[in-house]
Amino acid sequence: MQVFYKHHPGPGPTLIILHGLYGNQSNWAPQARQLAQDFNVYALDARNHGQSPWRDSMSFAEMAADVADTMAALGLKDAHLIGHSMGGKTAMWLALTRPTLVRSLSVVDIAPAAYPDAGTGIISALGALDLAQLTSRADADAVLARTIPQKFVRDFLLTNLQRSEEGGWRWRFNLPVLTSCFRELTSWPAAPGSYTGLTLFIKGELSDYILPQHSAAMQAQFPNGQLKTINGTGHWVHSEKPEAVLQLIRSFLQTAE
Repeated sequence: MQVFYKHHPGPGPTLIILHGLYGNQSNWAPQARQLAQDFNVYALDARNHGQSPWRDSMSFAEMAADVADTMAALGLKDAHLIGHSMGGKTAMWLALTRPTLVRSLSVVDIAPAAYPDAGTGIISALGALDLAQLTSRADADAVLARTIPQKFVRDFLLTNLQRSEEGGWRWRFNLPVLTSCFRELTSWPAAPGSYTGLTLFIKGELSDYILPQHSAAMQAQFPNGQLKTINGTGHWVHSEKPEAVLQLIRSFLQTAE
């Protein structure tokens, strides 16, 4: 399936950016514009997110196939990939299963691992929000604040809250499918071999998504990988310290080229 993309034309090799759960391509717009100085950048919306089509399932195999299908439709034979969180897992799966499509891999704050307890509070809070009772975005923020204390996270989630054609409210992402597929999205399938291309893992210092116990799987599946940490950041590293992330990725891509 082809997905929606925003093209940031540039003079160099192709670079594809994949956002995380609940996000969309605009989350990486500042970095995409900067990277377009040296690369031909495409930022994609995952299925059931942003402006991409909605489907009843969203395994990593399907999302990786969506990236491959979109590349084929655009006539792209390969690309450097950047992926954050869910997008990082999608990028890793594409690299493991279709390595000839991936020139290099930059994975932001996620490991090739299962996270059985991650994010359950957020998905539950979103499901408990009664959109029919909302009169304003501030109402939604007040309800979410009861279980999601971090304003930064609430602000990020509420960028997806839109007015419906009927005048009520709707989510820009497909919440029922995200909920039904949540266990799959926090899992990691058995890896089919390894990806030997250059790989950069970027960890947020305060995040617990890349931990010492993940090192063995990272090394086994991505033997040419390196890990860099950005101090003072949590899971949304690219939003908290965008320039630091951009600098790391630029340096890595120069090496990869």
